[in-house]
Amino acid sequence: MEHTEIKRYTKKELALLYFPNSSPATARRHLIRWIMRNSRLMEDLYAANYSLSDQYLTKEQVEIIFRYIGPP
Repeated sequence: MEHTEIKRYTKKELALLYFPNSSPATARRHLIRWIMRNSRLMEDLYAANYSLSDQYLTKEQVEIIFRYIGPP
């Protein structure tokens, strides 16, 4: 099993790890949709200073995403 490093990613980079066969824009939309559909995930991300307009996800925010939806 491959290990995905917990580090700072752009939303596009992380989305492409989850959706490698999608275009960057489509992958990003899918990832945002997954995040927005999980209210507890959104609460934890907001507590970690997340904003939908952010281009980058911090290491802490990536860790939260992995906790809720699993690593890619």
